[in-house]
Amino acid sequence: MSMIKREKGKNMISFPNEYVMIDIETTGLSSEWDDILEIGALKVKNNEIIDSFQSFVACDYEIPEEITALTGITNEMLVGAPDPAEAIKNFSAFLGDSIIIGYNVNFDINFLYDYSEKYLGIKIRNDYVDCMRIARKLFPDEPHHRLKDMIKLFNISINSSHRAIADCEATKQIYDKLYQFAIDTYGNIEEFCNVFSRKKYYELNAGEIKTNKTEFDISHPLFGKVCVFTGKLEKMERRNAMQIVADFGGIPDNNVTRRTNYLILGNNDYCTTIKGGKSTKQKKAEELISKGSDLIIITENDFYDLIISYGEGEELKLKTNSDVFGCCSKYKECSDAKKCLRTDDRANACLYRKNLENGKIFY
Repeated sequence: MSMIKREKGKNMISFPNEYVMIDIETTGLSSEWDDILEIGALKVKNNEIIDSFQSFVACDYEIPEEITALTGITNEMLVGAPDPAEAIKNFSAFLGDSIIIGYNVNFDINFLYDYSEKYLGIKIRNDYVDCMRIARKLFPDEPHHRLKDMIKLFNISINSSHRAIADCEATKQIYDKLYQFAIDTYGNIEEFCNVFSRKKYYELNAGEIKTNKTEFDISHPLFGKVCVFTGKLEKMERRNAMQIVADFGGIPDNNVTRRTNYLILGNNDYCTTIKGGKSTKQKKAEELISKGSDLIIITENDFYDLIISYGEGEELKLKTNSDVFGCCSKYKECSDAKKCLRTDDRANACLYRKNLENGKIFY
């Protein structure tokens, strides 16, 4: 099932005033291997909730304790719950042809789409709006854009976390806040949508990254190594990270293959295809490692420690984003000290140092 492209509706940048807000609780992150435990939905018209839907979904095995801890759903709650076919049928009747809204909603839609196709023979083709996608656009300087981050940002009170209806209610409040912020920032919703639609996202090709260096330290861990990045890097643009790899004599690549030596993990909260789990590249890397591949998975901070420690005595320029911490992985220590702890030339390039000097501490 996971290898088949879903024929979902259009992923819109819009603020419709009639929609169905959805959220689900599941036993895991894979719609192929895991199951839906609960479906929650709110039907909204002219900013008012006019109807709601909640259903547990029967599961033919005991829910592990860790899933109960994450979702708040116990095995006792599922006693007498409708089976998957009945639950998805009831939800589909509630949804109708409404626009779907949710937070990182692709995750929820993928599960519901697969359930609908499996049990009803129907494909969910409703257009949808992802609130997280809009939040990233409106608040680019926020370090994270998870549901809990937006709840904290907007000081939203919720009755219960990790339950479908409660998450729907929280997302509804976030959606309303985003709507108002878009108006305040762009003047009207139409202008916000137009600006967002005009933005072109450049597809970075690792094959375009070249180096002007002709001499390399062949003892460097990156020399001759194939390096792949996944997730959102917090301290620099991915292009700049790839350029550093090339300047050390390494080989930046787009995808994880048998020839990959390093997979560098960025922040998966920025990935629209997963909900707090592992990227496809990471899953592929772990699969290759289990089969004996000479591949190492490292974190973003490990990558910076590596290039900085091996770059001592060299002119190593780390081109960083203007809205993130800066040029090294010491931001926790610097935050605690309320000053940049570096004393070398690279301290002058640290953007977080400027924030510290202005009293802006993000850790």
